[in-house]
Amino acid sequence: MNEKVETPFKGKVVSSYNEGPPRQVPGYSDLHRMISLLLAEVTPQDGRVLVLGAGGGQEIKALADAHAGWSFDGVDPSADMLDLARTVTSAHDNRVRLFEGYISDAPLAPYDAATAILTFHFIAEQQRLETLVQIRKRLKTGAPFIAVHLSLPQSEPERSKWIARHVAYGLANGTDPAKVESARQAIGTRLSILSPEDDVTMMQEAGFSNVSLFYAGLSIKGWVAYAA
Repeated sequence: MNEKVETPFKGKVVSSYNEGPPRQVPGYSDLHRMISLLLAEVTPQDGRVLVLGAGGGQEIKALADAHAGWSFDGVDPSADMLDLARTVTSAHDNRVRLFEGYISDAPLAPYDAATAILTFHFIAEQQRLETLVQIRKRLKTGAPFIAVHLSLPQSEPERSKWIARHVAYGLANGTDPAKVESARQAIGTRLSILSPEDDVTMMQEAGFSNVSLFYAGLSIKGWVAYAA
């Protein structure tokens, strides 16, 4: 389903990866708490959670800390990022399984919930709908799915303005100024970013209903939806 491509998340990039989201994502720790609360509304105490883009381990750790009965299957294409996730989630290693690969490499389960946090903007646009379909395929009917990623208007000058705001927020929070222009170029040319309207439409096309925006931190949006 997903074409296997070389991931940029390896080596030195991995060692400092978990320093980035708190600087670049407004309210990062609060975002994890919001995700925890939304999932818990319908996820049973012994729920199984699928985590797409599990490298780094931060969301698994946050959810495992908050819900002692949940178990987690995480998938990520980067072996180095999964090694980092194993370290970060080591206190919960009896409840966490990690798989190297893409959504097609994840178990079919079915799962009680799923997340994709800061992941979809790394998935090529032509692969995003099928990725969502494969997530839906692995969920029980009515199970929640939470997606958080870059999503901004695609017409100019709004697109460039929102990219600049995202970069400026990271700079104000300690991002190395020498990396600012490369970050702007990466967001503008190498990441796969849709408009919020297209993101919602694609989730609906993949079989999710009641898609609701619960988080907006400058250029990063978060939705909760349910497997129809």
